[in-house]
Order: sequence, then structure tokens, then C-alpha cells
Amino acid sequence: MSALTKLRSPVKPMVVEPRAILCSTGNRVKPSKTEIAAKKKKPQVAKSNFSASTDDSSSTTSSSERSSVKTAESKKLITPSKRNGSVTKHNSVAAAGDILPESPGPVKRCHWITPNSDSIYVKFHDEEWGVPVRDDKKLFELLVFSQALAEFSWPSILHKRDAFRKLFEDFDPLAISEFTEKRLMSLKVNGCLVLSEQKLRAIVDNAKSVLKVKQEFGSFSNYCWRFVNHEPLRNGYRYGRQVPVKSPKAEYISKDMMQRGFRCVGPTVIYSFLQVSGIVNDHLTTCFRYQECNAETETELDLHSIM
Repeated sequence: MSALTKLRSPVKPMVVEPRAILCSTGNRVKPSKTEIAAKKKKPQVAKSNFSASTDDSSSTTSSSERSSVKTAESKKLITPSKRNGSVTKHNSVAAAGDILPESPGPVKRCHWITPNSDSIYVKFHDEEWGVPVRDDKKLFELLVFSQALAEFSWPSILHKRDAFRKLFEDFDPLAISEFTEKRLMSLKVNGCLVLSEQKLRAIVDNAKSVLKVKQEFGSFSNYCWRFVNHEPLRNGYRYGRQVPVKSPKAEYISKDMMQRGFRCVGPTVIYSFLQVSGIVNDHLTTCFRYQECNAETETELDLHSIM
């Protein structure tokens, strides 16, 4: 019975799938009318969002392109262009009249003047050292100071200059030549001799020698300047290491002065004397005073030629 029931059970109908229809566009499944209507009813939100984002991106792109074009144009305006070998600027940021001039650099002086130098020493360099001197008293003063360099530095001497002038009668050779031993021992500053006894006695002897030279050459200035034909020597050194402490000319003058009775006038002392008195212009060529001293010499020579 059970076997018969199984045999008599209804057979399920076979579901036949629709076959793809060969259309003109190829083997595609042709949608039914119901599917087409359903697609039309669906809201195209995603599509609108996509289109909006596309519009936004396109507007952003266009604005960025416009800004880049403006930037490129502004850069193009500032960039100088060359025409016929000359450089021209279009719409420059600042006019030529608005450009501030460059501030001058620090004044260049000789190597022995530093930022830490004493102000009186700097003034001495800028106004006196290397300036031609032809006054007898002034020359004798500078000779005494050159001798004093063995015991003091230039700044120390300059600070004591007024005391020196007072003690030595303003460096009058005639007055100094009459100094006695007692007067020499009274030449003190703050209870101490202004110079060593040897230097003091040498100054008195040199004053007497200056008087003899004046009788022979008319003046101490003529005697000193005749060694350089009455015109300063211009060495034209560029670097401090090139400047010597003595020279053949100084050695020759030193010997001549010793033969005439001068004392403490070695080649080093004499070369310092030649430098400070302007008989030798040893300002470095990079120093602003080199050309100024040369100009003063030219002016002085022109005045002498007119007279």
C-alpha cells in the first residue's frame, strides 16, 4: 500500500527558466515592463548627491584654477624680464626711491687701534699720528715721547702729556738745556720721577744738541726733514705685519744724531719718531688716515711752492 501511495504521488511540475533572447545588442536579458516601472519609481538620491558633489568639486577646481592663474599672473608681474640686455621690472613692489641707502661700515684704522683701545689713543691716531710736523718744539716733544716708549705705552704717555709739558717747560730746548741736577730730580708725578734718571739726563743733553743743530741748519725741523728731502716717505703697507720697528733710514739718522751728541736715540726710537712726526707715513693703506695724511702733505707742498 505504501508503495502504491508513493507511486501515485503527484509529480511536481518543472519550472522552466526563461531563455535569454538574442537582441541586437547581444545576449542580454531583456527586462520586463514591471522591472522598468519599478526603476522609474525609485528616487535618484544617490545620483543627485553625486551630481552635487561633482558640481562642488568642479566649482572648487575652477576657483582653485582661477586663484592659481591670479598667483601666476602676480608672480609674472614681479618677475623681471630682460629686453635688449637691460632688466625691466613690471609693477615692482617698492619704487627705487623707497629703497634705503646702505649704511656705511665702521671706519678702518691701523692694526694697533682696536675696539678696546683708549679713546685718547684713538683720537691721537685720528688727529696727530703721521701728520707732518715742522715746528721745532713739537718735534722735540715727539722725540722725548719716542724715548719714553721704552718705559710707557702711548696711552700712558698721552694721559700724562699735560704733566710732561708743564715739567719740561712746554718742551723748549733752550729752557731744558739749563736744567740743573736739582731741577732734574724734582721732575716728579705723584711722588715719582716722570722718567728714569738716565732718560731725564738724556733729554737735557738732547736739548743742548738741538740748539747746536739749529745753529748749523737754521732749525731742528730742517735737520730732521733733510733726510727725506723735506717730503714724507710713503711706505704703503697694507698689513700690520709688514710695518717694521726700524729701517735703514732710521739707522742712518740714528748714527748721525749720535755723532752730534744726542743720547738714547737708537734706530727703534728714531723710527717711532719718524712715524709720529709724519716724516714717514706708516698708516696702512686700508686706514682712512693714509690718504688724508697724503692730502695734507700735498696741500702743504703747494703752499710752500706758492710762497
